[in-house]
Amino acid sequence: MNQLIKKIEQAERIALVGHIRPDGDCVGSCLGLYNYIIDNYPGKKTDVYLQEIPESFRFLRGADLILHETGNTSYDLAISLDCGDTDRHGELSACYQTAADTVCIDHHRSNQGFGDLFYCDPDASSTCEILCRFLDHEKIGKCAAEALYLGIVHDTGVFKYPATTEDTMRIAGMLMSKGLDSQFIIDETFYKVTYKQNRLTGQALLNAKLYCDGKAISTCITREMFDAFDCSKQETEGIVDKLRVTEGVELAVFIYHVKEDRYKYSLRSVKEIDVSTIACNFGGGGHIRAAGFDYCGDPEDILSQVLSLAEEQWKQMGK
Repeated sequence: MNQLIKKIEQAERIALVGHIRPDGDCVGSCLGLYNYIIDNYPGKKTDVYLQEIPESFRFLRGADLILHETGNTSYDLAISLDCGDTDRHGELSACYQTAADTVCIDHHRSNQGFGDLFYCDPDASSTCEILCRFLDHEKIGKCAAEALYLGIVHDTGVFKYPATTEDTMRIAGMLMSKGLDSQFIIDETFYKVTYKQNRLTGQALLNAKLYCDGKAISTCITREMFDAFDCSKQETEGIVDKLRVTEGVELAVFIYHVKEDRYKYSLRSVKEIDVSTIACNFGGGGHIRAAGFDYCGDPEDILSQVLSLAEEQWKQMGK
């Protein structure tokens, strides 16, 4: 804690950068730390670098100031949040790579370590939970609390995933004490969907198929489907979790088109399969029960390889 705060206090120009296709924990940790810094160190220049964020997250203070391209600004300190490796910074990596001093705070099991100061706890529910360990709770204002709480809500699936611990709930309670509207954050950013998103999700579920004697399920959203329902990758949120809760299913694989012949693969498991090790085989990573990767090629071929790796794990368990 002292090392992180000391670096923030010593720096005049600070960059906060998250991963490509930012989710709740990524946005929450970046804007949570951003708001903490501007509340307690108002004289510092602090910039957040992220790709476009979901519309439902835009109520967070500072969301309208997020930078989507790197410029010529040089930074004394760059902090990477919720990124398993520097490749996950995508086209925004320059602000991190050129900074005089760097920090990495993360909770992905696949993270091998980078930055001048590195902290990763793969057992933590979220990067937002880790940040709350480092920050002075008395100095966390409402705006920072809203962002941090949002991140915890999203990475715990509203406090239901296995990584949710007593500490997670204690930290969430502390953040709620700052006056945030927890019902608004949960309903508006986690559960609420648009009409076209419902239609896309419905089609994806209709197209889903069972594999491995019903222990695995998968569906794929193609570019044509995105066009047909006037949707983008932003409208895919939540689909993989609907697949995961299918009766009898242990492994869910959600695939969607990114660009050209590249697809995104989101993996979720219930109790048995370590999806992080599967994702690592394709250059990705994540957590034991939630992981993912991007890959070029025929999605049916890649899915077949993913299922084969899952079958190997089941065989090792004697199942």
